[in-house]
Amino acid sequence: MLRCIVVDDEAYAARLLVAYVQKIPGLELVGSTTNPIEALQWVQAGRVDVVFLDIQMPELTGLQFLKICGQRCKVILTTAYPEYALDGFEYDVIDYLLKPIAFDRFLRAVQKAQALVPAVAQPVPMANEPVAPITNPYLFVKGDSKNKFLRVSLSDILYAEALGNYLALFVAGQRLVTYQTLKELAEQLPQPPFLRVHKSFLVSIDKITMIDGHTVYIGDKAIPVGETYREGLFRLVRDRA
Repeated sequence: MLRCIVVDDEAYAARLLVAYVQKIPGLELVGSTTNPIEALQWVQAGRVDVVFLDIQMPELTGLQFLKICGQRCKVILTTAYPEYALDGFEYDVIDYLLKPIAFDRFLRAVQKAQALVPAVAQPVPMANEPVAPITNPYLFVKGDSKNKFLRVSLSDILYAEALGNYLALFVAGQRLVTYQTLKELAEQLPQPPFLRVHKSFLVSIDKITMIDGHTVYIGDKAIPVGETYREGLFRLVRDRA
């Protein structure tokens, strides 16, 4: 199965593509969104094989999306603007579909994707089976201005603290504030080594220097451990002892 998402800021266009995806065997619809930032998070988390991507979108255009995601997934562009075709193919897109998109043309694009992208089933790890290494050891977080994204190495992340709809991400020698929830960040990060220890905190267990009762320490920073998360933390610690 090829895991697909539809990204289009026009709800009608998105609904049409979703209906097309659901008609074709071998495609799994992971999600549909009008928000390219949300779609980028899915791609960074390794949850997507093929993106059906609009070009003209606020906040992040389709071409900017292509620059950021690199080779982490394949893309089929869907747009009403033929003048962007050459730019799209410079980013190695699978196909370029002009709106309004007929089903037979959509199907041909999907067949190209199925020929190019191996639909590999993801095995479920058995108990005590070693976890596969991280293949993309970084993520992009939204910066302090429009269309600004910062690349952060996972190995540099110490911990993150929720600030409502924002969060503070503490990396080696730096504090980054980004418009993202802690839940959204947790979905992007491999677990372990990253773990929620409190409703307001996520930590890298590789950076913990001490655990004392209901508190973990990363350097001089004392981070509370919520009752809901305590058992999971200590289970992981015992497994690594």
